[in-house]
Amino acid sequence: MRRVFSTVLCLFAFPLFAQQSVPVPPMNATPVTAKMNAEVLKNLPFDDTQDFEDARRGFIGTVPDLVIKRSDGIVCWDMKSYDFINGKDAPATVNPSLWRVAQINNMHGLYKVTDNIYQVRGFDISNMTILEDEKGIVVIDPLISSETAKAAIELYYAHRPKKPVLAVIYTHSHTDHYGGVHGVIGEHPEPDKVKIVAPDQFMEEAVSENVWVGNALSRRVQYAYATMLAKNEKGQVDAGLGKTTSFGTVGLVQPTQLIKENGPFKIEGIDLVNFEFEALMVPGTEAPAEFIFYLPKQKTLCVAEDATHTLHNLYTLRGAQVRNAVNWWKGLDKCIAAYGKDVEVVFAQHHWPTWGNEKINRYLGKQRNVYKYIHDRTLFLMNQGYTMLEVGDMVKLPPGLDREWSVRDYYGSVSHNAKAVYQRYLGWYDSNPSNLHPLPPEQAAKKFVEYMGGADAVIAKAKKDFEKGEYRWVAEVLNKVVFADPENKEAKNLLADALEQLGYQTENGTWRGEYLVGAYELRNGKPVLPESVSVASPETLAAMNVEMLLDFMGISLDSDKAAGKTLTVHWTLPDVKEKHWISLEDSVLIHRTVKEYDGTADVSVTMDRALLNKLLTKEAKWTDVEKEVKIEGAVDKLKEALGFLVTFTPDFNIVTP
Repeated sequence: MRRVFSTVLCLFAFPLFAQQSVPVPPMNATPVTAKMNAEVLKNLPFDDTQDFEDARRGFIGTVPDLVIKRSDGIVCWDMKSYDFINGKDAPATVNPSLWRVAQINNMHGLYKVTDNIYQVRGFDISNMTILEDEKGIVVIDPLISSETAKAAIELYYAHRPKKPVLAVIYTHSHTDHYGGVHGVIGEHPEPDKVKIVAPDQFMEEAVSENVWVGNALSRRVQYAYATMLAKNEKGQVDAGLGKTTSFGTVGLVQPTQLIKENGPFKIEGIDLVNFEFEALMVPGTEAPAEFIFYLPKQKTLCVAEDATHTLHNLYTLRGAQVRNAVNWWKGLDKCIAAYGKDVEVVFAQHHWPTWGNEKINRYLGKQRNVYKYIHDRTLFLMNQGYTMLEVGDMVKLPPGLDREWSVRDYYGSVSHNAKAVYQRYLGWYDSNPSNLHPLPPEQAAKKFVEYMGGADAVIAKAKKDFEKGEYRWVAEVLNKVVFADPENKEAKNLLADALEQLGYQTENGTWRGEYLVGAYELRNGKPVLPESVSVASPETLAAMNVEMLLDFMGISLDSDKAAGKTLTVHWTLPDVKEKHWISLEDSVLIHRTVKEYDGTADVSVTMDRALLNKLLTKEAKWTDVEKEVKIEGAVDKLKEALGFLVTFTPDFNIVTP
């Protein structure tokens, strides 16, 4: 039996915010910003409109004024709010290149890719691809939310025969590629008969990213995707990879079949007439668990998220494991070597497809080359002694790549990808002993401001630099003032002004979000989150195996409270037929699976998994479940130890200490 979980917040799903007072309005673009954005129009090939034509190709139909709501009436996806972008030139507050991709990403609906292959685009940040067979359909990557996925499949059924869902394929372990699965199969009469196909290590990677550090990522997502900001010329316009993230109901059904090897594969238990599959495993590229596959009958390649119409991330601003540029370029090169002679269509799970063998080979070649170049150029500079911050500014794309639309900095950036390569090889330390053990930001800020003559002196100088358009420096120096004195409103406002202009200038959708959300919070404070928001929901925990659950208990342990405490526990979970030995010592939880109880533990506990989940999420107190638990030994010590576990909330400070 497959476990299922559902939650309103995880890697990409965005939390709902409580109402706040009217926010302080953003500034206009300064003359410096307006001039910089005007220069972009002169330096890039805006007369090349092939991407617009490709994005429109195969259009069948859509939902006019597309707005999708949750069952409680909350809007979780709103394409109508982006109408201000359509048919207009870029305003001074938006980089024209970002405005260009925002216009393309505004297109939404059902599209025919090639024979028997369809995509729903613009119903979430990701695409849903549908393979039509004689007796049913195979859905590839069912978006983030059940609500958006349901609307997408309903649009498909409005224009195509209503055949049952036979299988769902997750191309990789990111939430926008599995979270809406219940919107696709939720009303299926026998959900367990729907086959779920995913790459090897899918569950391990999905859980580690969404639970182990899920709370921190959830807070950081609020910056990168800027869903809380108004949709307008001074607010959120696009995330580069798509409009933004939906925030409906996110779920997961465990895979029934894992793809582990390169080569032909069949979806187990299903006889497809129209499709054959050839897998190419690409772990450690865009996701730790990911695969690409070729459909030889259609001469069509699904590149998952390894080749979209943007430079992608070797490091994501929301935070994740640094990706392997070598795996990435070699994976794309293997695609070219294996399928380059025959392929006629390439589609990804973001953006629009590419048609034609010559165009595809050029497109995949440019994508491959950009990751290889960033990797090699960064190591070239590293080996000459340049540090992470230096290479981030020094690595620039060469002629041949620097004017290529498909590798522009819409989602990833050359700067932070070069830093990611440095980090992957050498880590955070630049070998300068002065940087080996610096003061924490708040302490250092107070000393910096003191050395610079006090806050008033710094602000006065920063105002002059702001007028000169030196926004990067203004942001750096005023960050010190704010961390030294977070109540200094003048410093916070000037810092917000500088961040805002940087946001208006950047080509990168997530950089724009980072800058503009930072400015918003400096002026208005943090948004208020509902108390119930948590990435470690009971449903999420239920989908994890016991070892993962115990690992998460260790992560949740407040080591200060546990200092000097010891406890050994033998835990029996009858419903899953497992026994575990757990030890608390040295402020750390150690655990291992055992076959039998040797009688040496301080406490012996027998309880079902469901009760353990409730205790960990604090849905229930010990007194609520005590009667359902068989326990022997030092009960009070166990109760005390459970009190050492904390519940994380994604509301910590970022732009203030």
